Amino acid sequence: MENKRLDTRTLTGMALLTAVVVILQFLGAFVRFGPFSISLVLIPIVVGAALYGPLAGAWFGFVFGMVVLLSGDAAAFLVINPLGTILVVLLKGMLAGLCAGFVYKALSRSETKLRGVDLAVAAAAVVAPVVNTGIFLLGCLLFFMPTIREWAAAMGFESAGAYMILGLVGGNFLFELLFNIILSPVIVRLIHIVKNRERV
Repeated sequence: MENKRLDTRTLTGMALLTAVVVILQFLGAFVRFGPFSISLVLIPIVVGAALYGPLAGAWFGFVFGMVVLLSGDAAAFLVINPLGTILVVLLKGMLAGLCAGFVYKALSRSETKLRGVDLAVAAAAVVAPVVNTGIFLLGCLLFFMPTIREWAAAMGFESAGAYMILGLVGGNFLFELLFNIILSPVIVRLIHIVKNRERV
């Protein structure tokens, strides 16, 4: 998006990826590890950030966050601290897309390959779930710790930290990270197909 004309193809591509983000997030609400749904939308966010730049990645992350809030997936936190929940949910999505876009942009200038996969894509695919989960954990520390301590005790965890890592994000994070890494070659292919069509 940066330093690019917002031509019809770019707008169409961004509109399609925005729709994919919305659909995948709603579908992802049915796939759960622990109390929260899996973020299947990180793949189109990485693709969008690579194709259209970091600001586009932030846009796709914002859409992801809005769907999370509207779908009720953050309801448990909204009743505790509505403002904190909105801030964390939107920020984690936006920063995941923004950081993935910056990482892709920085590394894509080189021709580095990692066993047939573009290093830029692989790095962006790793950065997105790491940032998404990292901001969520930071938000928990800032806004929800008293309640999280109660949840940890009720679930039999020795500490709130162990509950946050093992109970709240453990399975989700590993699934999202592996899903992104495994699908990195697919992401590369999608990016090359779209870029080749835009050159025509």
